[in-house]
Amino acid sequence: MRKNLVPVAALLLGTLFLFLGNGLHGLLLPIRGTSEGYSATLLGFLGTSWATGFVAGCLTAPAIVRRAGHVRAFSIFAAVLAIIALLTGILVDPIWWVVLRAATGFSTAGTSMIIESWLNERATNESRGAIFSLYIAITLLGVVGGQLLIPFGDTNSALFFMICGIVYCLAMLPTLMSTAASPAPLKQVRLDLGGLYRNSPVSFLGILLIGIANGAYGTLAAVFGRQAGLSDADVAFMVSAVIFAGAIMQFPAGRLSDRMDRRYVLAGLSMVAAIAGLLIFVIEPAHVVALVTLVAIYGATANALYPIAASHANDFAAPEDFVKVSGGLLLLYGIGTIIGPTIGGPIMTAMGPYSLFMITACAHVLIAAYAMIRSRMRAPIPVDRRDSFAATNAGLMSTPESLKMSPRAASAPEEAAPPAETVQAATPAAADRPAAPQAGTDTAAAGADEKPELLPSARALADDGSVNDPGHESGGQDTPDGHGPATGESSPLSREEK
Repeated sequence: MRKNLVPVAALLLGTLFLFLGNGLHGLLLPIRGTSEGYSATLLGFLGTSWATGFVAGCLTAPAIVRRAGHVRAFSIFAAVLAIIALLTGILVDPIWWVVLRAATGFSTAGTSMIIESWLNERATNESRGAIFSLYIAITLLGVVGGQLLIPFGDTNSALFFMICGIVYCLAMLPTLMSTAASPAPLKQVRLDLGGLYRNSPVSFLGILLIGIANGAYGTLAAVFGRQAGLSDADVAFMVSAVIFAGAIMQFPAGRLSDRMDRRYVLAGLSMVAAIAGLLIFVIEPAHVVALVTLVAIYGATANALYPIAASHANDFAAPEDFVKVSGGLLLLYGIGTIIGPTIGGPIMTAMGPYSLFMITACAHVLIAAYAMIRSRMRAPIPVDRRDSFAATNAGLMSTPESLKMSPRAASAPEEAAPPAETVQAATPAAADRPAAPQAGTDTAAAGADEKPELLPSARALADDGSVNDPGHESGGQDTPDGHGPATGESSPLSREEK
């Protein structure tokens, strides 16, 4: 284990410093802004601006990295983060903060993608899972550690802004001193909204709504806490408790979703999050312990939703499309985090701080309702034909580059042109995939009755619950389970034209 981690130790140390700065600066601005008397609407635009910059960074930063190189590009992005952290302490003005926050989001995406690509390059098949898990743990530790620095100083002084600048500069040192070779150039990320929806409507709408709810809460939680009468220390503890609760909840929720229809788990967790949010909105707890407890319950369930929705989408995707589908879902989540604080700020300004949880409750009720509706329209992938649940950063934004570190991405088959007259049937599971039978073999004869038609390259399920099994024809015949005719169609994201 130690041998596997030594080559990436410097990169992981840089990651820790980077996310320490992100956690501290992200919480400091809304707390300081509330003290300055800025409205929730203006402070909500901080989250809108950051998320817009982050999504733009995921789409365009790879071009900068290819031109400047990994080391220089990382230094540029980290320097921008340090400069902006210091500038926000000098220019205490909401308009300047909103503008500068977009550059922070862009640079955060750039630094994260570079570190993630470097870690992916250094990881082997044996160490990939351990490195991926350690990376998630370090990002969570960094963000929470930065947030928990708030009680130890005065948020109305320039101290924390200077600490942010120092920490971002420290993030550069391990990378600049590392002797690790630069990884392969980053690839551009494309967002195919139509393909994502066709692959899994529940995951598409669900992740968009999860992004709206998490974006509203993530940006405005500190504003809510201060307006609800919490101290800076209580606010820091509250937002950190939500992240920890979400990280812990992913494991039991994920195991449960591996054993049953993931949409039922998605609906159940969404309803618990909605009920917790509605209780906060209606009761308006005055006691700190009661309020933080309800918020932690909300966070535990709300932050476990994204990985379950993403796992459900990947159940229907071909193994070689794992990075494409998951990367698209991350960008879709980013779009949701742009929308959330944009509508959350004005509503909080008009209806008071507790209305934040009315917004999140509405989003979670819609997720639960749509998941249950779709569960009656489309059959789930059988448990033994899908991959196990994979945890993600609870409540934090990740870049598509991080997906390449996932063990599932490493296990995806390489794309290759199939031999002539080869029938290649891909399944949605990354494990236990049988080799594609060739026409004329016993297996192909048994599955296709020795007919020359090409079989679908992915297992598709129609909205009426019928199963389009690769072993049966799809020309309007009834499927073996008696659910009616199969359409023979599959999502462009779940198959490749041969």
